[in-house]
Amino acid sequence: MSELALLAARFAEVLRAEGVAVGADRSARFTQAILLVRPETTDELYRCALTTLVSAPDQIPVLDRVFAAVFGGGDPADFRGDRPQATVAGNNRQVTASRGEQGRKVELPTFGSAAEHLATRDFAELELAELALLRDLMRRFRIATPLRRSRRKRVASRGRRVDVRETLRRARRSGGQPAVLHRWVPREKPRKLVVLCDISGSMEAHARAMLQLLVCANVGAKAEVFTFATRLTRLTKALAADPAKAMRQAGEQAPDWSGGTRIGAALKEFLDSHGARGMARGAVVVIISDGWETGGTGQLTAQMARLSRLAYRIVWVNPRTAQPEYRPLVGGMAAVWPYCEFVVSAHRLDALDELLAAIGGACHTDPRPGVTLRVA
Repeated sequence: MSELALLAARFAEVLRAEGVAVGADRSARFTQAILLVRPETTDELYRCALTTLVSAPDQIPVLDRVFAAVFGGGDPADFRGDRPQATVAGNNRQVTASRGEQGRKVELPTFGSAAEHLATRDFAELELAELALLRDLMRRFRIATPLRRSRRKRVASRGRRVDVRETLRRARRSGGQPAVLHRWVPREKPRKLVVLCDISGSMEAHARAMLQLLVCANVGAKAEVFTFATRLTRLTKALAADPAKAMRQAGEQAPDWSGGTRIGAALKEFLDSHGARGMARGAVVVIISDGWETGGTGQLTAQMARLSRLAYRIVWVNPRTAQPEYRPLVGGMAAVWPYCEFVVSAHRLDALDELLAAIGGACHTDPRPGVTLRVA
């Protein structure tokens, strides 16, 4: 029953992300209702949610949509008795065909099992509520960029250079005579991470998943995040909020969401305004796009060459590369491919490890047959 209590809390969180004002008091009542009723069918669980989590009729459709996404297919209207006869079957549930008849006993899924099931589905197939359920799993990931030398130093016993200041400071303890030569080595710090995310119509679902990953994962190097379609938008500050709020702010600040795609123009604007001034210099740059360029590829090629001279590593995320028959033979991907050190799909949760390894430089995936890919 403790698992059902946890599920209640996470279910309420997803409702809040969808705009239903579910506070701590309603979440507590929902949990108490589950512990009291001990529902054995999804019919009974839905009635617990309907009684405790909504306060107005206009919130019921949102509850229905989220409930169906979390607990499988079907229409919760059948649970309420809105239809005289209905049969609803889901992955882990089945209710009766006549009004008022008690639902059959089913094994209610926990949040963990539901999330694990979603982990193997393509992001393009997930509803917003289903994507929100993956937040806890995404928090388990850690994004770490390679280390680089900084201008600062630290004392080390086997450094190649003598730390004169530290040696003289400690010599005061021995009457001004340096008993030990202290040495130093450069400190290391994570390289910058810059993310350019395509939010055009063909990439909308995967873009939301990638932005959610950046919010949920613990980024070792603070990421600078931009979105682009017909224009470039900086979202670094917006993504510093909680996942649900960040997604809403991302949509508000990027007015060209689901628009066309001008990758070359977006890269030029980024390099002119930010990249060439230092943001891209020595950084790991991640570009999330399927490569559909509505403009000519000449500008795209020129800007990728320019970016490759500044960046430490370019990682391209294209969900279409998950298809075994994919080949970057024409269009935008053919233009950018020679400048990418790694190309990964990251099209679903269990494929994100490859992306994280590419960012950190530990990706050992062999290139696909017939495809040339530079690997560090």
